[in-house]
Amino acid sequence: MTETVLHCERVVTPDGVRTDALIKITDGVITELGPSTGSGERVEGWVLPGYVDTHVHGGGGGDYPTTDPDEALKARDFHARNGTTTSYASLVSAEPDLLVRQIKTLVPLVDAGAFAGIHLEGPFLSAAKCGAHDPALLTPPTPELLDRLLKAGAGRIAMITLAPELDHGPAAIERLTRAGVRVAFGHSDSDARLTATAIDAGATVATHLFNAMRPIHHREPGPVPRLLDAQRVTVELICDGIHLHPDVITMAIAAAGPDRVALITDAMSAAGLADGSYALGHLDVTVAGGAVHLVNPDGSAGSIAGSTLTMAGAVEFVVGLGVPIPEAARMAATTPARAHGLDRVGELMVGRAADLCVVDDQGRLQRVLRAGDWLETE
Repeated sequence: MTETVLHCERVVTPDGVRTDALIKITDGVITELGPSTGSGERVEGWVLPGYVDTHVHGGGGGDYPTTDPDEALKARDFHARNGTTTSYASLVSAEPDLLVRQIKTLVPLVDAGAFAGIHLEGPFLSAAKCGAHDPALLTPPTPELLDRLLKAGAGRIAMITLAPELDHGPAAIERLTRAGVRVAFGHSDSDARLTATAIDAGATVATHLFNAMRPIHHREPGPVPRLLDAQRVTVELICDGIHLHPDVITMAIAAAGPDRVALITDAMSAAGLADGSYALGHLDVTVAGGAVHLVNPDGSAGSIAGSTLTMAGAVEFVVGLGVPIPEAARMAATTPARAHGLDRVGELMVGRAADLCVVDDQGRLQRVLRAGDWLETE
């Protein structure tokens, strides 16, 4: 039996912020949380639940869309050291045979605890809002293809992003929901009416709200107002100062509330690396000033292609906008964990996994504890 006692300056719990609090950890699980006795390792700053990233494609030079498990683990280690103690592995649009091989590569890693599940961002996306996805790889969610992907996933596919205007769209949402797979509305050119149909059919997540969907217009509102208003929908936000203007971020948080906003990274392999040229699947991308763009045939910068964000950076960014640290912790950990049914993480309380992040008053990451062990941070 391994036991650790932490004497913490501030701890963010479901009941509020505790000061001078004790956290006792036994074999990677929180077994006591109460007033400090003065003993144990002193932890300065704010102790938050470990971050939960449910939309991330890679980082640290590694990709999750891969058939090499070591490459996926390389990216997973990078994000763990940047605060993501729980993660999905997000794939991108690919030819079905390759997608099946990538899914089968990740299934054992989910079983081993490296990932909480697999997220398919594609190929069931709208060509009109494809972003960095190759339009030639996009396809409707036919029953046959869904069967094949779900069989390859062996119950480990946790979420699929889907554009409801595609052929078989609403039926696919209903079918996936019945199968226990969360459906995310995204990469869609749907109007408000079809967005409501998708929500009624079972969609409960909005893939990177505002990005790759119709913008708000005062006579044609599009999907955003419906997604912000729907109480059953959790909205993802990429808070890197590139994908969304700060005013839009604060507006979305005010509209949906921290209990329905999930911070995500949408990071790709170049996260944590220097500016330069990289590959996103078979597409060429360039990173400049931390922003990732496709490279057009003439060499110019094209569509935004993911991010180089970490969850540590997302939390620091929103705290810099004036979001209180406890609310930032909800959006980075508690809300995504609850929205995806991850009941062992996302909150600091007895019986939960001993996953935590320590930040300073500006939300900057200082330390990471995963399953009771301190990690070397970036």
